[in-house]
Amino acid sequence: MVVGGLAAALLPLITRTAYLVCRDLMLTRFTKKKVDREWLNTNFPCMMACPAHTNAGRYVSLIAEGRFEEAYRFARDPNPMASICGRVCAHPCETACRRGQIDRPISIRALKRFLTERHGPESRHPVAPTTKPAGKLPYKVAVIGGGPVGLSAAHDLAVMGYSVTIFEASPVAGGMLYLGIPEYRLPRSVVEAQVREILETGDIRLRLNSAAGRDFTVGELRHQGFDAVLIAVGAHRSRELSIPGVDLDGVHRGIEFLLNVNLGYKFTIGKKVLVIGGGNVAMDVARSAAREVLRQQPLPGEITPSEENVQAVAAHEMVDISLSALRMGAREVGLVCLEKRDEMPAALEEIEEAETEGIIMHPGFGPKRVLGRDGKVVGLECLKTKYVFDENRRFNPAFYENSDTQFDCDTVILAIGQAPNLEFLRPEDGVQVSPRGLVNVNRETLMTSAPGVFAGGDCAFGPRLIIDSVGDGKRAAVGIDEYIRGAKHPEPQIEVEVLDRWQMAADYMNILRQAIPMLPLDRRTGMTEVELGYTEQEAVAEAQRCLKCYINTILEGSERDGTDCVLCGGCVDVCPENCLELVPLDRIEFEPNVIDAIANNPEFFSFELEDIQPAELGSITGTAMLKDETRCIRCGLCALRCPANTITMEAYHFVASEPTGLITIQSFDGPKPTPADAKP
Repeated sequence: MVVGGLAAALLPLITRTAYLVCRDLMLTRFTKKKVDREWLNTNFPCMMACPAHTNAGRYVSLIAEGRFEEAYRFARDPNPMASICGRVCAHPCETACRRGQIDRPISIRALKRFLTERHGPESRHPVAPTTKPAGKLPYKVAVIGGGPVGLSAAHDLAVMGYSVTIFEASPVAGGMLYLGIPEYRLPRSVVEAQVREILETGDIRLRLNSAAGRDFTVGELRHQGFDAVLIAVGAHRSRELSIPGVDLDGVHRGIEFLLNVNLGYKFTIGKKVLVIGGGNVAMDVARSAAREVLRQQPLPGEITPSEENVQAVAAHEMVDISLSALRMGAREVGLVCLEKRDEMPAALEEIEEAETEGIIMHPGFGPKRVLGRDGKVVGLECLKTKYVFDENRRFNPAFYENSDTQFDCDTVILAIGQAPNLEFLRPEDGVQVSPRGLVNVNRETLMTSAPGVFAGGDCAFGPRLIIDSVGDGKRAAVGIDEYIRGAKHPEPQIEVEVLDRWQMAADYMNILRQAIPMLPLDRRTGMTEVELGYTEQEAVAEAQRCLKCYINTILEGSERDGTDCVLCGGCVDVCPENCLELVPLDRIEFEPNVIDAIANNPEFFSFELEDIQPAELGSITGTAMLKDETRCIRCGLCALRCPANTITMEAYHFVASEPTGLITIQSFDGPKPTPADAKP
């Protein structure tokens, strides 16, 4: 007797609806297929790491096959800002990529850009997304702020059938996408094309130069008949640094500097510029040189900061300001930050690229005071950092005594973080603000303390990654819809496709990560875009490196089908990663909670434990096939070798259950206790 795939019993069991596509393999074991959603999520690391839950592995695989238009739809459907993310996303999906545990992760962001340049709204051959409005609803929603949160929410609400009005304080839409990111990283034509596409999704109106507090209040919007209001104002106010000399002529706040540069206003800087960066110091938002990005938790409790996101956001701001100053004519630009060189933020490639362009790093220094003469900046006095965090990992920087160091400069730019401006909120609005100056929200729905008023992005969680803001917008849209209509959205279906004689691309494990082409140094002037993007040949080669985590090796033999395992051990012998092992049952310790999980969820183990009662495990003889999911490279050799067809290669896809084509962010949040039967 063999018990196949028994390792799955050690995972939490969550039942979700499974829809089956079998392609000529309608055996008994496929007629009532059940899928353990928690197990499935662990096999989608890139998708689960993405706040918008884009199935990156799916579109990367399609690129490898040359199916670019289809791949674009998989990239675009869950993310209304795919073109922008293809250029400036901090790509948490790449951090989670399993290929990175072998050599280097897939260049997912660059591959997304390759697709959007071919079929996005900025391309010559744009392709419409699959998501589309299913009908018109008699409700209207006001969105305060035209940044990534507001635009994403407006897009999904319009697809659901709502009338949406976006109120944007600036003369352009896009928020910090337009105002805070230099054009050499994100061309304005791409932002404008993405905004235009979103506005054309449905009944969306954009009102520019309309500032909350100056032109309207939240209460007035409700009185005007808006059924819900979303506050998505971002964080456009620079944090202050409390050291002597910050009021001297020549000291500038980072956000104000970027706003002026990106709006084309005249801004004069000197020839020798020093940028004071936040770096990892950003972990403590309550201090002067701090910045924080928060990770949402699916369950109640404390919100904990994501250090990876903190580092990525901090690095972007420091580098953007430094390189913008260089492009504005500064002869020398230096960057001062508390961290030592080996402790600098995780976005190391950006730091290295800045050094390549001539930015001078001064790591391991903390600013003490700005030096001046006749009211103007002449230098910056710093202390050498002893440590940034104490033994309890709390932000508590210490400096060496008598380590004063002076850096000559005529301009100082403070890149130490930003904060939202919520002065437009009035007591009668009923919106509670935390002591940290952020709007209090329900983390599942993003509704504030005022019924019908929602908030997301920087103003609710502190400065966020762009893709986090996209996720917030999508989450808020669902929260608003369920608040107004009082009905929950259906869960997505899980489509299971059984693949016949599956094989990966030839020599895929030996393909090296493809370098992203960059503009030569001598041509990096003004706002010319630095990253050039992949060619078709480079994109296909990079995509072929993908391990296709959405495809899994399944061991579900059945005596009725004649597919029972014959214990030949061929799969174990042929596995190049040694991730399969035949183990006698008496070598496996079955904990009581495992026995209970199997007994309470028999539908998941009907094939593995055919004619066996859970209580018998641990006392009967037999053999179990154990699989280490983390080592599997999806080569398919085990399935090809199996003489009994016990092993199959199965692809798992999420399919929208509603006519709009939308799959809600909330459906990925966590366990749903109600089981659902699979569709035949």
